[in-house]
Amino acid sequence: MIPDKVKAVLDAAGLAALEFEEGSTPTAESAAAKIGVEVGQIAKSLLFKGASGRVAMIVCAGDKKISSGKIKRLCGEKMSMTSAEETFALTGFWPGGVCPFGVGGIPVYVDESLAPWDMIYPAAGTNSTGVPMTYAQLLAVSGGSVCDVASDPTGS
Repeated sequence: MIPDKVKAVLDAAGLAALEFEEGSTPTAESAAAKIGVEVGQIAKSLLFKGASGRVAMIVCAGDKKISSGKIKRLCGEKMSMTSAEETFALTGFWPGGVCPFGVGGIPVYVDESLAPWDMIYPAAGTNSTGVPMTYAQLLAVSGGSVCDVASDPTGS
């Protein structure tokens, strides 16, 4: 079931989530297979934390990784991915369902790796959802800023 805070954001933006059986879309690969799209169209939302306590959410294409050097330049310090428990405590979402809307107080950065796709699919707060939207809609709905922190899985 989509959390009320996410549903309110989606309703206000005129967007609707696709919903599947519980636990069916916890990874970019499984979400892409379930929705029937390329892995790069899945907008994965990852939470990072620095030694200073600074937290940032990065949303990038499902077939990309985050460059530690690029995120350090973006945030001004070394950032590490949060644990599942930290992610839930900070966002109210468990990994596999983290979405970039309804996360007040956390800056959201939307990577350029999602821009080439006509349609992308972030999660809607559960590990069994995907929200069809454009890159521009994702930026608007999340209040995110454009960034360039992704790299190919090989590190390039």
